[in-house]
Amino acid sequence: MTYKGYLVDLDGTMYSGSALIDGAIDFIDRLNKAQIPYVFLTNNATKTQAEAAQKLIDMGFDIKPETLYTSSMATAAYLKETDPEGRAYVIGTDSLKQTLEDSGIRVTETDADYIVMGLDTDITYEKLSNAALLIGKGAKLIATNPDKKFPTERGFVPGAGALISVLTTTTGAEPIVIGKPQGIILDAAVDTLNLPKEEVLLVGDNYDTDILTGINGGVDTLHVNTGVSSREVVEAKEKQPTYMINNLTEWSVD
Repeated sequence: MTYKGYLVDLDGTMYSGSALIDGAIDFIDRLNKAQIPYVFLTNNATKTQAEAAQKLIDMGFDIKPETLYTSSMATAAYLKETDPEGRAYVIGTDSLKQTLEDSGIRVTETDADYIVMGLDTDITYEKLSNAALLIGKGAKLIATNPDKKFPTERGFVPGAGALISVLTTTTGAEPIVIGKPQGIILDAAVDTLNLPKEEVLLVGDNYDTDILTGINGGVDTLHVNTGVSSREVVEAKEKQPTYMINNLTEWSVD
């Protein structure tokens, strides 16, 4: 089948840490040449849209910033729609805070209505304690994404989901998950393509986030064996991706 639009993961699909994945640039070049629209759909909430795009540009990708849709952007959109006056205590990068503030969300250290948590490489016991206490007072927990680990050039390291588990264990709170595999981020990204779901293909390396996003959301999926989930892990799953390849050079966009 020929697809008219693509949703493309970043970590483990386009690059691993600072290392480019073979075939990634060529894949995007072929989409550009065929004038097939695409959106980079990433659970990474550590960067602004511009910063995420710049990393790709610096690595040699011919892309525009507006092709990036991050879980931080989806989180900001969710809060603006559900509670535009809400206040958020944020555990994450300055870029996550900036994305929320640029959308009009009030970021606070006290009296928060929401705890917004993403990957924070400067995580401290004090940050976790403050969040747990605020949840105890009624604040709702929002997880930008549930990724327990992600690939780097050094190997797999803890993701946002691993850190968020500290709060869920401490408080018993069930987080509102914005990123993949939830439909919140998928529906927003598909809308930017202005295409029906049956004409869109989601490409990713992580079965538990990328592939389940498509399976749960009614979008065909292409699993690439270059990141988190190996072929053996995926083949053992009850629900299979629509397609599976070892490298993006194996996939034709025509």
